[in-house]
Amino acid sequence: MRIWKKPVSVDILTESHRNTAVHHLGIEFVEVGDDFIRARVPVDHRTHQPFGILHGGVSVLLAETLGSCGAMYASGDDQRPVGLDINANHIRSASSGWVTGTTRPVHIGRSTQVWHIDLHDEAGRLTCVSRITMAMLQK
Repeated sequence: MRIWKKPVSVDILTESHRNTAVHHLGIEFVEVGDDFIRARVPVDHRTHQPFGILHGGVSVLLAETLGSCGAMYASGDDQRPVGLDINANHIRSASSGWVTGTTRPVHIGRSTQVWHIDLHDEAGRLTCVSRITMAMLQK
């Protein structure tokens, strides 16, 4: 079942993130399904921490971006989602290639939404598990 209340596509998401941290870090939106959004981040000089692996904060930035986009497009025009809480468990490091994140809703309510985000490396191994809670403010 399609959950989106507003038009959403890879092109719409890409355009809305021009000249933002998402754009500058090379994050690419790759797919929008009926109940998920998928994006990927390059693991390179822009996103490494000093030990040459993906910075944990970049993983959280990807997770927050995905969960926030999910909440935005699953909400009505009279609502504005803002992040309330995010957590992340870093499972495995990545030193090159791409890490891809997929978000799906856990709860879509009137005043809050909860989104789950899994991040995987190119071999399909889980690198990070995150969950974001969004407060749904009235415009």
